[in-house]
Amino acid sequence: MIVSTDASDDVIENCAMPHGDPAAAVRAVDRLLGARRPDPSSAADLVRLARIYGTEPFTPLSEAARVLGADRERLTGLVALFREIPQLRRAAENGPAGKYWHNTVLPLERSGRLDAVVTSTPAFPSSVGFYPGPTCMFRCHFCVRVTGARYDPADLVPGNEMFASVIDELPTDNPHLAYLSGGLEPLTNPGVGDLVARAGARGFALTTYTNAFALTDQTLARQPGLWDLHAVRTSLYGLDDAEYEATTGKKNAFSRVRDNLKRFQRLRAERESPVRLGLSYLVLPGRSGRLVELAALIAELNEAAPARPLDFLNVREDYSSRPDGALPPAERAELQDTLLAFDERIAQVAPTLDVDYGYALESVRMGVDARLLRIVPETMRPGAHPQVSVQIDLRGDVYLYREAGFPDLPGATRYIAGTVGPRTSLHDVVERFVTSGSVVTPVAGDENLMDGFDQAVTARLNQIETDLADGWGAARGFLR
Repeated sequence: MIVSTDASDDVIENCAMPHGDPAAAVRAVDRLLGARRPDPSSAADLVRLARIYGTEPFTPLSEAARVLGADRERLTGLVALFREIPQLRRAAENGPAGKYWHNTVLPLERSGRLDAVVTSTPAFPSSVGFYPGPTCMFRCHFCVRVTGARYDPADLVPGNEMFASVIDELPTDNPHLAYLSGGLEPLTNPGVGDLVARAGARGFALTTYTNAFALTDQTLARQPGLWDLHAVRTSLYGLDDAEYEATTGKKNAFSRVRDNLKRFQRLRAERESPVRLGLSYLVLPGRSGRLVELAALIAELNEAAPARPLDFLNVREDYSSRPDGALPPAERAELQDTLLAFDERIAQVAPTLDVDYGYALESVRMGVDARLLRIVPETMRPGAHPQVSVQIDLRGDVYLYREAGFPDLPGATRYIAGTVGPRTSLHDVVERFVTSGSVVTPVAGDENLMDGFDQAVTARLNQIETDLADGWGAARGFLR
């Protein structure tokens, strides 16, 4: 390991950033290498690698070699040298695309699940989503849910028994292994509190993804187990009643959600509950200016319980439907200005709030052309990645992708890996699917069953397999 503690470290670590100084970074790396420098251009190529993988993390090594004009032997040596210089690694990890590395790729590398997928080795998923909601009170225009689709009330009792059995088989080495989402709204299941308590008793810290419409005093009184949650993450569908109605079809929904959140904040403060509370907000195309109103809402919510303000905020924008998956320059510049202004405002009204801008918006904040991943049927993996992630609905059906677990959704049943039942565990379902070599042939539209996480995992697995097929061996994937 080549280590330095002088001021040049910052120059190297910032070399992938828009404000970085690549030329100064090259000089700093050259000094760092000293006698270990293989040739005069080594430092420059190492900095270029940091910039490539700091902005395009899923670049195959053969493509990186082409960009650098390096043959296989030289690039292999550069990758090995890169891994000995922690400042360069930090430059790539903290570049404009750093959220891919930190939030998804590197944690999965450490878990070994990516190698399990590539080698078709059965392994218990590193992420298990419980979709317990039998119905939903909203009908959002962007949701893939089939209008009126819901689970039969008769599915509730056996479904909750099935979820309990899965909770009991979860390995306890990762407290954040499981979460509650949908599908449909989790809080419409009257037994979800008992499931949370059961998981909590085994040491699991569950987060529920909810619209918070049913996060009422009555729900909390009937389901005290909800206080064993690790976090409540509320999806916002607007910032006033008119926006909510246009999006969800429900009158006065925003007012009710806002009031529910205020009461929840006061209750958790009174109970000194450790449950974390956060929001998830989608920036719609052309409406980035509404972020100012989001800051005002957060300030209003925090006034309800000044000692227990909101803990986190996830801000996302979905412009994957654009022809090239990218923002036009003028809109990107406007969005960047808005995000920076929002940062400044949030620092004033909610200084302790943890704000996560996700994969693409983090790049926009840095002034870099952001491009969401665009996995298409031709680049989908027929075997998916059940060793990484699965989702289970109320019927026990185990779905391979996060947006597939909706009842009656056309084509989604093809992505059921198996069904958990009295004599079939989740472990059994995954093992049988993987060892049997089961595959699903993707067709047009199937990519819509994948969320951003599924797309990032797919891109990483495709990168790894491309590198291995090209003979890069242990260097595959660049950062591990």
